[in-house]
Amino acid sequence: MDFTFSEEQTMLQDATRRFISNEARFDQRQQAKKTPSGYSSKVWQGFADLGLLALLATEEDGGLGGSAIDAMLVMGVMGEGLVIEPYLASAVLATKMISLSGNPEQRARYLPDLISGAAVAVLAHDETTTRFDRLHISTSAKPATETGGYVLNGHKSVVPHGASADLLLVTARMPDQGLSVFAIAKSTPGLRILPYTTVDGIAAAEIYLDQVIIPANCLLDAQSDAEAALKQTLDLGIAAVCAEAVGVLDKLLAATIAYAKNRQQFGVVIGKFQALQHKMADMVLYIEQARSMSYLAAVRSEDRDTISRRIALSSAKAVIGQACRFVGQQAVQLHGGMGVTDELDVSHYFKRLMAIELQFGSTDYHLEVVAQRLVS
Repeated sequence: MDFTFSEEQTMLQDATRRFISNEARFDQRQQAKKTPSGYSSKVWQGFADLGLLALLATEEDGGLGGSAIDAMLVMGVMGEGLVIEPYLASAVLATKMISLSGNPEQRARYLPDLISGAAVAVLAHDETTTRFDRLHISTSAKPATETGGYVLNGHKSVVPHGASADLLLVTARMPDQGLSVFAIAKSTPGLRILPYTTVDGIAAAEIYLDQVIIPANCLLDAQSDAEAALKQTLDLGIAAVCAEAVGVLDKLLAATIAYAKNRQQFGVVIGKFQALQHKMADMVLYIEQARSMSYLAAVRSEDRDTISRRIALSSAKAVIGQACRFVGQQAVQLHGGMGVTDELDVSHYFKRLMAIELQFGSTDYHLEVVAQRLVS
């Protein structure tokens, strides 16, 4: 298979990398984390101006109609820059969910603001009892006979950027209808949002829904099979974090090699020690395996065959999860005590890799998925 990127894709990647290196450097990231939203509104608007927020929206909806490969290239650069803006949450997951599940009126209502950067939407799906089972949802939605809308009750856990988002895409179960997705404004009465920051510096929130009453048109109803739309969206999310992980891994390897060339021990640079050379060679092998699996995840994330798509994505996530753990640990150890300090970006890359290893399912979980599919 030819993995040569087109001229347009290369330009997209280079423009994104150039913008992040100028406007979202590590020191700027650390300052942005202290803001109420947990990220830089200037950087977010810059993403919109570059067209990155329109990447996965269809041309019919005013977007660029980009592919999963395009998203992979952008997410790789996001990983290199340790971006904390809600690109994955809003421009990838939420935009994809609305594109798949929203009717024409709903897409026209929500997508223009997401594309322009005027609003942020997030997918509020995971719950404390989900345990990586994407369909294990206890949040309930019942028809509100008085208003003609719906009443929602439940608790969504670890929702990235849940406190700063303007729109929440809440998954819930309705009696006799299965899984549904509702677009709920953050200001809706009955919502209680508890914000916090995760270990990798990303803003997140617990979201409680207590008798939340919403109009009937908040139900995303273009696609009757909401479960299929959710699976496709989450599979795209897996491919996106796989690409992000490769960007992080590349930066960790480069930082480790540079450190080994300069750090001296016993009057000799440590990069000349054969044992450490072997460790860095192993890091390269893990990263190249991860890169190949990231390409696989991006290519297969759009397959219509859900079974083969799931096996491919779980395989990629498992291999990349192993790379995250090995390369991250080696990078920290080779940097010595400096590798765990907040002042050095290495520790922040390490924390992001550990978060990615668990996001959308841990390595062990995805290995089990692949094993079960192979024996069934």
